[in-house]
Amino acid sequence: MKPLQDITSWIENFIGVTSGTQHKLFLSVTIIIILAFVRAITLRIIWKRTEDVSPRYRWQKTTTYITVIIGFFLVARVWFAGIQSLATLIGIITAGLAIALKDLVASFAGWIFILWRRPFIVGDRIEIGGYKGDVIDVRVFKFSLMEIGNWVDAEQSTGRIVHVPNGLVLTEVISNYSQGFRFIWHEIPVLITFESNWQRAKEILLEIANKSALHLSAEAEKRVKEASKKYMVFYTTLTPTVYTTVKDSGVLLTIRYMIEPRKRRGSEQEIWESILNEFTKNPDIDFAYPTTRFYNNFSEGKPGTKPPQT
Repeated sequence: MKPLQDITSWIENFIGVTSGTQHKLFLSVTIIIILAFVRAITLRIIWKRTEDVSPRYRWQKTTTYITVIIGFFLVARVWFAGIQSLATLIGIITAGLAIALKDLVASFAGWIFILWRRPFIVGDRIEIGGYKGDVIDVRVFKFSLMEIGNWVDAEQSTGRIVHVPNGLVLTEVISNYSQGFRFIWHEIPVLITFESNWQRAKEILLEIANKSALHLSAEAEKRVKEASKKYMVFYTTLTPTVYTTVKDSGVLLTIRYMIEPRKRRGSEQEIWESILNEFTKNPDIDFAYPTTRFYNNFSEGKPGTKPPQT
């Protein structure tokens, strides 16, 4: 013990750290090393038993939280040995954090809300505070999104990772694409000229929509029944349909159908290619676009709408 006492005395004289403080530092470092070692051994066992990414991720996050919490209280007991009441210790720390770290406290409260209420989980596609993306990580103060949309069409990935403060879940509206219903309505507008055979065009569009998306209606119906157990969700029509509207440049036929959020762009491409192929086969159907046209009511108008000649 004599060499250890000599080292302690030398540190106290040279650096100015008392022997009591040195003892606390040693205990704190020892606690951290032991907890890190136990966590590493636990993860090593899990890694050997499974190669599935999802369980590995959950175990990694859970062991991190448990290790940090246990380490925090053990180290706090070392440095605040005079405070025997755990409630008193928590009260002092909480009061200090609430004053000095308001934003971090809000983010921590948001993290508790995410774990408790589960408005989203890793893998869900969400929109919150103007940010849209797939949730790829949830941490104590922030969660991460693989961004979608922005300058990329059809809400496909931009390749950027966006880190969002957890506090936003308490103040912003959250739209979840994945929980509950799991399907979204998508519409494809098709504008044809007034001279086109719009009835035949509508039949073609409905046939294409049914071919591409009708099989999803049965699955969507099951999802609606499941979602209705938790939310007041109901639909009277889940099958694809085509709506007719008149616009300045022609007749607008809008295909409306259900699709999984991540398959929206692929389904739209498939439908548009089918539309182009089918319209090519029908010479009485043509796409409309903004044009300038001169209309002579005497030669082109209906007999009943022509003004009397003077």
